[in-house]
Amino acid sequence: MSEAKKSTLVDVPSKVRLPERDLGKMPVLEVAHLGIDFGGLTAVDEFNLTMGPTEITGLIGPNGAGKTTIFNLLTKVYQQTRGSVLLDGKDTHGMNTIQVNKAGIARTFQNIRLFDKLSVEDNVKVGLHNHMNYHLPSALLRLPTYWKEEKKAHEKAMDLLKIFDMENLANVPAGSLPYGAQRRLEIVRALATEPKLLLLDEPAAGMNPSETAELMENIAKIRDTFQIAIMLIEHDMNLVMNVCEGIAVLNFGKLIAKGTPSEIQNNEEVIEAYLGKKKEV
Repeated sequence: MSEAKKSTLVDVPSKVRLPERDLGKMPVLEVAHLGIDFGGLTAVDEFNLTMGPTEITGLIGPNGAGKTTIFNLLTKVYQQTRGSVLLDGKDTHGMNTIQVNKAGIARTFQNIRLFDKLSVEDNVKVGLHNHMNYHLPSALLRLPTYWKEEKKAHEKAMDLLKIFDMENLANVPAGSLPYGAQRRLEIVRALATEPKLLLLDEPAAGMNPSETAELMENIAKIRDTFQIAIMLIEHDMNLVMNVCEGIAVLNFGKLIAKGTPSEIQNNEEVIEAYLGKKKEV
């Protein structure tokens, strides 16, 4: 397995650390003082994170730390109680899920959400909806505009499937695919929306070691092919440490550490959050 090409994190004048290759470029994501309350419960508080436009970042923490809540805030499943989220310098406040997806954030889910009875290709075409230019009357009447857009959608879907060597499965019902292939298909569908930032929620969940190794290569391949940023929630620390350039650690809804994989591995607060405090003898 080829190792993912990683870039060293360096300090910039704003005290934000970005990959060297992203220096001088506008961050794709700037999250400041983000928080959300559910009634009297604070689920996330004072979350701050900046990502370069081609950075791969890991978001880790114990179960219940608030990781998926962060994803839900970024994609507007939840509206934040406080703080701000800038995507390519644009404030996403007030956007809904569809609007933020069109603006450039796509995601996969912890529990696979495919259209099981649709074909693999049709699942990918669902992700192309942002870029289809025909309207309902054209589709109903099968006007030339419809067929032109359908041809473009077919070609685009097949190009995306080829990246994961899945083009031969285009006509197979999505629900009949093996688990690992369903995971890959969900990523392909997310890529079809042409995101600037791809959020992967536990992409290695349920995968065997061989599938996980392939996933590591695919994550780096996606970044290099599409020149986009990727943030992933993952419990497989081998995957996180090998593919991520920066890692943010959550515990009880608060950010307790940010840094490179080696810095996070040796951070005492992170070790304590995962393993518990060592008893004094």
